Amino acid sequence: MNLSAADWQAIELTLKLAATVTVLLLILCTPLAWWLATSKSRWRGPVAAIVALPLVLPPTVLGFYLLLAMGPNGWLGKLSQELGIGLLPFTFWGLVLASMCYSLPFVVQPLQSSMQAIGNRPLEVAATLGAGPLDRFFTVVLPLSKPGFIAASVLGFAHTVGEFGVVLMIGGNIPGQTRVVSVQIYDHVEALEYGQAHGLAASLVAFSFVVLLLLYYSQYKKSASNMRFGL
Repeated sequence: MNLSAADWQAIELTLKLAATVTVLLLILCTPLAWWLATSKSRWRGPVAAIVALPLVLPPTVLGFYLLLAMGPNGWLGKLSQELGIGLLPFTFWGLVLASMCYSLPFVVQPLQSSMQAIGNRPLEVAATLGAGPLDRFFTVVLPLSKPGFIAASVLGFAHTVGEFGVVLMIGGNIPGQTRVVSVQIYDHVEALEYGQAHGLAASLVAFSFVVLLLLYYSQYKKSASNMRFGL
């Protein structure tokens, strides 16, 4: 499998994008997932529906509306220009923002499920020992939600690596700035360079398989451990 310099550049940019998006989503989605897991607000349903929208929307639809929002006449574009950042479309940080929107449910939902599985008992015990809300969150909720964080990290990273429609709409095809692996494969196919397209595509298939294998293995170990201790 012979990968060109442009292929390696696309791979490096893709990994950088996926790592950045995953870290930012974990920071932002942790309080959001906790709120969704515990809130009794009437807004919980609408917020959960908004979070899940990228699961059912075509990527081009999401990309189109993000492009309008980030454009010179969009609210986000006006805000970024007022802050001196400039316009975000066709930049790396534009890709980051779009990818965060697209991968949001793949991070929020595993965290939410893991936090809901904790139940009230551990938190009540911690409260009787004098732990305040923040103490309970950092010393009880976060450690017990470790499987959810692992799943969220893996799924968020892998989903970002495999994006195509959203990144093409927002980033275009600028070498070294917005041309990720999926777009590079598309370029190879358009140029009838099937051998090089196969090399990159096979790499993504292998990467996806390894990611899912690790995810299912971690879930299997968790289930086996729970059965062992009668949980």
